[in-house]
Amino acid sequence: MAAQVLADKRPGDIAIVSMHWGSNWGYATAPGDVAFAHRLIDAGIDMVHGHSSHHPRPIEIYRGKPILYGCGDVVDDYEGIGGHESFRSELRLLYLTVTDPASGNLISLQMLPLRVSRMRLQRASQTDTEWLRNTIERISRRFGIRVVTRPDNLLEVVPAANLTSKE
Repeated sequence: MAAQVLADKRPGDIAIVSMHWGSNWGYATAPGDVAFAHRLIDAGIDMVHGHSSHHPRPIEIYRGKPILYGCGDVVDDYEGIGGHESFRSELRLLYLTVTDPASGNLISLQMLPLRVSRMRLQRASQTDTEWLRNTIERISRRFGIRVVTRPDNLLEVVPAANLTSKE
């Protein structure tokens, strides 16, 4: 897969593999998925974008490259379907990445917290934003990820090694 993507990569391009993978209702990341994502990055892919889950799943920064194990839904028609309320699928994240085109390394990863209501997206409340922040941080902790809330209420992923004692 990586070879096919990289065959068309030109200088300054960012190579992204976007794939439908992982569980729909759960936060655990299978060891095989982690190993596969790492192999993609090791082969030269700059970002792994996972989709399938109806809620956000863990985030990892591996060798300076983002791995989004599941971005959840932004727009769908699942509102009102019950049975998985603890995952708060009405809360959504819009992922905003900035990547260095020379190296492909991640410069920043921010997330815009959203809430769907009556099939319309709106900014999430502070309470909902904090729930998303806590959840993403908790499920991504094994990958050394912290999530902070910025003054503009965007969430920002910070590798734990980059945090200062002031935070």
